[in-house]
Amino acid sequence: MIQVINTIDKLRKQVKEWKKAGLTVGLCPTMGYLHEGHASLMDAARAGNDKVVASVFVNPIQFGPNEDLATYPRDFEHDCQLLEAHGVDLVFHPEPSEMYAPDFTTFVDMNELSETLCGKTRPIHFRGVCTVIAKLLNTVTPDRIYFGQKDAQQLAIIRRMVRDLNFDVEVIGCPIVREQDGLAKSSRNTYLSPEERKAALVLSRSVRKGQDLVASGVRSSAELLASMKARLAEEPRADVEYVEVVDGESMQPVETFKEGDLVAMAVRIGTTRLIDNFTVGDPEISFEG
Repeated sequence: MIQVINTIDKLRKQVKEWKKAGLTVGLCPTMGYLHEGHASLMDAARAGNDKVVASVFVNPIQFGPNEDLATYPRDFEHDCQLLEAHGVDLVFHPEPSEMYAPDFTTFVDMNELSETLCGKTRPIHFRGVCTVIAKLLNTVTPDRIYFGQKDAQQLAIIRRMVRDLNFDVEVIGCPIVREQDGLAKSSRNTYLSPEERKAALVLSRSVRKGQDLVASGVRSSAELLASMKARLAEEPRADVEYVEVVDGESMQPVETFKEGDLVAMAVRIGTTRLIDNFTVGDPEISFEG
């Protein structure tokens, strides 16, 4: 049976026992409502470490006042079944009060990288992400920590935070996991009606359009974005928040892109905000339809 721990003290005690025995630890931070994309992180952690810790915690400080904290999907029983099936040894499932004291006032903030893409419309989001990940790193002291490439800006920000603050951990990015028809796996996909689910495929089709242009030799951001935006415009349900090309490390816009740079988008289908992306030089996605 998978071990469930709800307190920081008990978690630290268990990890210290593992470390004393010379075992390596991998950490997979999640907000729960797990799917195959999360499972791929667990599998990578299982393959690379002696012990695997997953956190299931809907982090309140990364949600803005008009975002979906209250309605964010939760199913802890299902989460534990998936985690156990993928070899996770321990799940850390704290209450918000365990993570944040009533007079909590200390945050990890980042300039530059957090000000573009999703940071434009979610100004407190990455401060909340950096703070909770810093707390998890301090608590678990893992050898490796795992994130999905779907949240590419988050991954770049965590890499920078780890470097800037000298955390002794290796940050591992794992490829986007997609449905057969191309839609990137996301807990928020459950918000979509059947009609919206079909409309959401415009994101992955736009990604594939962009990758085709890159493969043909296009290196102008303006040319690439014009074609991708035209593809998105074909879907009347799509309300585009942004489509941008940014440097893969600094997250700043570039006029001419190179291998390792990021092409990212955020699109609302109905009331559901979805993101997708690709990194220049990564294998092209393939899917039905």
